Amino acid sequence: MSSPESRNPTESIDTQILELLRERCRVMTQQAASNAESDWAGTLASIDRLVSQKEADEAAANPTICPEDQRSVLRHVASACWRATRPGTFAFLGPTDSYSHLAALAYFGEAANLLPVPSIGAVFDAVERGDCAGGIAPIENSTDGRVVDTFGRLSKGKVSITGEVQLAIHHQLLAMCDRDAITEVHSKPQAISQCRAWLANHLPTAKLIECSSTAAAAKLAVTQPGVAAIASEAAGRRHGLRVIGANIEDNRDNITRFAVLGHNQPTATGNDKTTLLFQVAHQPGTLADAMGIFKQHELNLTWIESFPQPGTKNEYFFVVEFPGHREDPAVAKAIEHLKTATHHTHVLGSYRRAARAES
Repeated sequence: MSSPESRNPTESIDTQILELLRERCRVMTQQAASNAESDWAGTLASIDRLVSQKEADEAAANPTICPEDQRSVLRHVASACWRATRPGTFAFLGPTDSYSHLAALAYFGEAANLLPVPSIGAVFDAVERGDCAGGIAPIENSTDGRVVDTFGRLSKGKVSITGEVQLAIHHQLLAMCDRDAITEVHSKPQAISQCRAWLANHLPTAKLIECSSTAAAAKLAVTQPGVAAIASEAAGRRHGLRVIGANIEDNRDNITRFAVLGHNQPTATGNDKTTLLFQVAHQPGTLADAMGIFKQHELNLTWIESFPQPGTKNEYFFVVEFPGHREDPAVAKAIEHLKTATHHTHVLGSYRRAARAES
């Protein structure tokens, strides 16, 4: 074993880093025992705040690590420490290399224990039963709109939205053969829909076949001659497929938003949003009266959706989003006011607003 004097400078620094990692785990163990600082969303907010504060100080440094790489390193460290001190599994709509998997990696980190499950309902089931500490499910796509299955389960109120991921969706056409040999293109329905113009222009005679997931399509393309898959770059790398067409999505700003699911209520970070569900009487003016409450309390609605209420005729519940946290005075007053004007009001979650992540 080398003595401290014989170590080169980088080895000495790496030794200090390892000691700090052990110290970080020790502190996290103490916090877990006292239930302090146990909010993963708060950890991510703290990392972003720390990097932003250091960014200005390091602007003139040369060389330096770019802010995004700093965030990536700190997030991985936090993810590894979290796994070591707070054992738990997080469910996602599988299989591995699906876009839900990429969203889970972006949020929980590569060190997290991630569990693929076969459906959105199964994600909710795992979190509701306590089999998993949390989960992630798609909530909206900028091309295809809302994900009804997710809102159907959220409306039951058994889990909360504790965070979000804004994942830029880049579809790759993957195959083992050349483009002119492709006779079939397989993928999930949403992925095919998001690439229809490209497919019509470049593969007009290919048969479009829907399957359960993009990752399953990639796996099939490995063994079936003439079959191509629309899937993620990660799926292509895993299966050794060639990229026949890169970023073939018709909408270059194609983004899927994912809801992070759990039971805790994240504390305010100063950069939050609230998602709220309410139901009004099926009478003239009741919806307008409810919407007026947000204006009265100066809350800017950034998303509005309506959904049929299961088991009823012509009854709907409404989901809205707006900046702010349920603990903010204006938001709290608006929620209490809304309760007096609706049949039912339920806060689905107040959580930190997410920046865009690349798939």
